[in-house]
Amino acid sequence: MTSELTSTRIPSQKIYYLDTIKLLLTGLVILHHTMIAYGAPGGWYFKESTASLPAKLVLTVFVAANQSFFMGMFFMLSAYFVGPSYERKGAATFVIDRLKRLGIPLLIYSFVLATIMNFLVYRYGQHHEVTFWQFVNGYDGWISPGVMWFVEALLLFTLIYVAIRQVSLLRFSLKCPGTGTILLGAVVLGLISFLVRIVFPVGWVWEPFGFQFAHFPQYVALFGVGILAQQNNWFDQLSQEQGRFFGRLAVTLAFLVFPLMVLAAVAFKITATSMSDGWSVQSFLYSIWEQLTGISIIVALLWTGKQKWNYTTPRLTKASRYAFAMYVFHPLVVISLTLLLSSLSFEPLIKLVIAAPLALLGSYGLAALIVRSPGAKQLF
Repeated sequence: MTSELTSTRIPSQKIYYLDTIKLLLTGLVILHHTMIAYGAPGGWYFKESTASLPAKLVLTVFVAANQSFFMGMFFMLSAYFVGPSYERKGAATFVIDRLKRLGIPLLIYSFVLATIMNFLVYRYGQHHEVTFWQFVNGYDGWISPGVMWFVEALLLFTLIYVAIRQVSLLRFSLKCPGTGTILLGAVVLGLISFLVRIVFPVGWVWEPFGFQFAHFPQYVALFGVGILAQQNNWFDQLSQEQGRFFGRLAVTLAFLVFPLMVLAAVAFKITATSMSDGWSVQSFLYSIWEQLTGISIIVALLWTGKQKWNYTTPRLTKASRYAFAMYVFHPLVVISLTLLLSSLSFEPLIKLVIAAPLALLGSYGLAALIVRSPGAKQLF
């Protein structure tokens, strides 16, 4: 009886596929950071990188494709629900609710969870023989948002939205963009990203907030797109032709064009830095590639979700309920796993194969415990 219940699909007019996409994005975030820990480019708390160049190429393709869209899509989907929630609750209640549901987890992560994780890395990754209290007494990283930079930025964008709503209805009647408009928008966004990266290179972080302005043109743009999409029902108007076109384009850009770009960079001894920032042809091409790829993946995912994922099951409902807690607490799971595996004399790629599924399962299990706890379930 239980297995029959959990496998039953429950169709509805509710946009269930957006919850499913959020869950998928959360899983990609967990895998993204696990792959960085074992050799993909990017910053992370504890790294044990593979020396295999072919493996690094595969990992780089994965994280580059992810980076092109997944956080921007998070902003877009979050913005999609901002307007209806604001209108339902009113400005004061809406702001209080956002401050509680976003602000409190941000404080918990920055002041408690980050301290614990940094201690684990310092003690077991760097092998300093200190107690937790000795570490805390010399600790100077008390404001450490880590992955919660997203929550900071989302809270900031939301408060700006509320401020604008005090003087304007902020409503626009616009038809769903066509394929040409979407492509043009992606190219323009790539150009803006290129210009921003001349001043704020990829990897430059505004401390202590953790913001990388190199990626913010997409985040700001897609937050605005989310608001417009909800007002004008854009997601429901995406056509089959658009879904298939952008799906094919995304696959071509991510799995053919980008590897060729990397191989060309290696052949011509082009550094990763010159590809991702500064006034150079390489940086310009990478910025255009990134936005075309990211926007293509987003459109393809929305169309696929609308066609195939607009249903729920008790198991999917439960998993989507845990998604935010999975996002907040997954670094603790990933760090713990990589530290445990660091004592084994395996090739890092083997450790990645072990760690990746365990990171997903462990994040899910920890999130389930947290969401079910009396004090935390109101926040996650």
